[in-house]
Amino acid sequence: MDLPRAQPERASRRGPLVRSLAASFRDQAQLRDAKLNLERYTSLIPSGSIAQQQVDTQKSLVDQLEGTVRNDQAQIDNAKLQIVYCHITAPFTGRIGLRQVDKGNIVHASDTNPMLVLTQLQPIAVIFTLPEDQLQSVSQHMRNSTLQVDAYSRDDQTKLAMGKLQTIDNQIDQTTGTAKLKAVFDNIDNQLWPNQFVNANLLLETRKNSTVLPTAAILRGPQGTYVYAVKADKTVEARTIAISLTQGNITAITSGLTPGDMVVTDGQYRIQNGTIVDVLANVAEKPS
Repeated sequence: MDLPRAQPERASRRGPLVRSLAASFRDQAQLRDAKLNLERYTSLIPSGSIAQQQVDTQKSLVDQLEGTVRNDQAQIDNAKLQIVYCHITAPFTGRIGLRQVDKGNIVHASDTNPMLVLTQLQPIAVIFTLPEDQLQSVSQHMRNSTLQVDAYSRDDQTKLAMGKLQTIDNQIDQTTGTAKLKAVFDNIDNQLWPNQFVNANLLLETRKNSTVLPTAAILRGPQGTYVYAVKADKTVEARTIAISLTQGNITAITSGLTPGDMVVTDGQYRIQNGTIVDVLANVAEKPS
């Protein structure tokens, strides 16, 4: 029956360490004995029962044995280091990809292809970009508090994970006018994967009790930004509004409308002040 080779190989790797430990144990015993003799010889000097030369010789022996013990420790440390070199230890916890070297392949220290690739998943970083005009606001909020970043799926419908903004890149890409930002996610449930495409939503602040309306209702003209509001008699009138913030399909305003007002969201270019409109339940939008 063929015996497994694992144990002989392990014994051969640990052989130098075992021998170094044994030599250290022997030399330490000799050092202890030499120190005891030196103490005895030193105590006999006042009575003149021993020559000073013998004491000096014993002290020299103690120094030699101390050097031998230190050399033994160096041999032990080197043997332990060689055992460490016999193992591949990951510098971090992650997920190993498909192996790139199979059993029987010849590998060299100079090979450019690794045996495998280890990727860190927890935590994981997400890189996204923002226009350079928004960087100043992001930087100001970042100094005041930790900013939350939400990662959504490709269709921007499913929230995958929640993380924190870590840093902003030190330069702006001149070709796109954007800067890179890095967010870190704990990714406990492994919803995020390396090279996965996600939509990153950066939360700067939360505004409560704001008046919002659909972005599709907003028009721009020579007098500024306005919407067509539907009055009680089903006629429309143009109202100038002041935009505070736009987020996707929703826009927050500071003036021009009050909560409960009805606005036109489709076909605005075919109407004017005083036009009578029909209000349909599936078309009308109300700001909250």
